[in-house]
Amino acid sequence: MDWLNIFGLEMLVLLLIPNIKYALQNKHPENKSTNMFMNVMEQIGRYACMLFMIIILDFAVTGFLSGFVTAVYFLGNLVLMVSYWVIWFLYSEKQECWKQMVLAIIPTALFLLSGITMLNIPLIVSAVIFGAGHIYVTQRA
Repeated sequence: MDWLNIFGLEMLVLLLIPNIKYALQNKHPENKSTNMFMNVMEQIGRYACMLFMIIILDFAVTGFLSGFVTAVYFLGNLVLMVSYWVIWFLYSEKQECWKQMVLAIIPTALFLLSGITMLNIPLIVSAVIFGAGHIYVTQRA
């Protein structure tokens, strides 16, 4: 089971829970971004990040270089996840532009942190693609 990242799966599920709740409450949210390239880029990056958070490709992932880096991975992910849930709670109380942007930046940071600390090249590349697309699309909302 060296190919499966259970902690990455747990982080992904925790990221998705508030998004699923939002989607159920807002059946047809409007995407105000008319840039099809950026919309597609966001989706490709999103699903690639989801895949590479869970699946570890031996040939493309070096792994943690030290115990300190491992601690940064776990603690950093936990801090980002708690921050994400707090901002989601605040956003559900009052929707504001700055909260939307923070909700776009935190997952990008989480994916990048995970990729960099694990030296997971596919996740790093996917996170950059996702971040550029997601932040652009969110900024247009």
